[in-house]
Amino acid sequence: MNVTNFLKHHYRHFNAAALIDAAEGYNKHLAEGGKMMITLAGAMSTAEMGIQLAELIRQDKVQIISCTGANLEEDIFNLVAHDFYERVPNYRDLTAADEQALLERHMNRVTDTCIPEEEAMRRLEHSVLKFWEQADKKGERYFPHEFFYQILKSGELEQYYQIDPKDSWMLAAAEKNLPIICPGWEDSTLGNIFAGHVISGDIQNVHTVRTGIEYMIYLADWYTQNAKEESKVGFFQIGGGIAGDFPICVVPMLHQDLGRTSVPLWGYFCQISDSTTSYGSYSGAVPNEKITWGKLGQDTPKYIIESDATIVAPLIFAMVLGQ
Repeated sequence: MNVTNFLKHHYRHFNAAALIDAAEGYNKHLAEGGKMMITLAGAMSTAEMGIQLAELIRQDKVQIISCTGANLEEDIFNLVAHDFYERVPNYRDLTAADEQALLERHMNRVTDTCIPEEEAMRRLEHSVLKFWEQADKKGERYFPHEFFYQILKSGELEQYYQIDPKDSWMLAAAEKNLPIICPGWEDSTLGNIFAGHVISGDIQNVHTVRTGIEYMIYLADWYTQNAKEESKVGFFQIGGGIAGDFPICVVPMLHQDLGRTSVPLWGYFCQISDSTTSYGSYSGAVPNEKITWGKLGQDTPKYIIESDATIVAPLIFAMVLGQ
């Protein structure tokens, strides 16, 4: 029995049934000519979601991605330093002294996974700094994801690859030149490193790396060109935060601030979140709240799966991939 048949037989009620509905809605949206944005919050790259996300990209099941700076860089950290990662299955039992010991070994913990600073972060810094400096000296400016594309396409990191390259979603995205939106990139390890190199004078122009406002302008142009009544853009949100809230706001901006009222609303919406509905929480807000902000319509297909995205998303992606 393949994954899809197993799910359809066993996942019949509650969040399990919502998973099936969302996956079938995703497939229906694509079958009708729609396009899809996937948004990645948290540390989904360290959760190795790239294994399936890369295949979605290769099969044109996703046309644009919005993600945190952490997800951009952590996919590449995993690509070049996977063998040096350490898993801590008993992370809930760690004491402050245990955490201090990890710090002294330069092992940065993300839940049950420790990322090695030297082999991952410093290795990538060594490469990206050269590209930052070259652009800075030429007066050129690029988005964060464009710098990563340049590095990956140059091949200089290939000597360090420690996973099958087909399991890296950033490599798949670079090969497709997939549009990526990365709001708040400054809140990432390499964002901090970039700030340090500006302060030290290695980079003269702080705007050598293009900004979040420019990302919104870029997204506004992309959405205007790609969202049509006969080919709407869907929104598949993993988690919440800036990776989700920033791009979904492009529609009300186009309508209310630019008067482009002919541009359709998002044509599909799904959110996977373990955040409980609460006062002021974006991650916990139910989809209908987005109607009041002009992001979704009352007839937009909407799905919410209240569960762990690292469990749910791979199952949905398997159904979308026909596995």
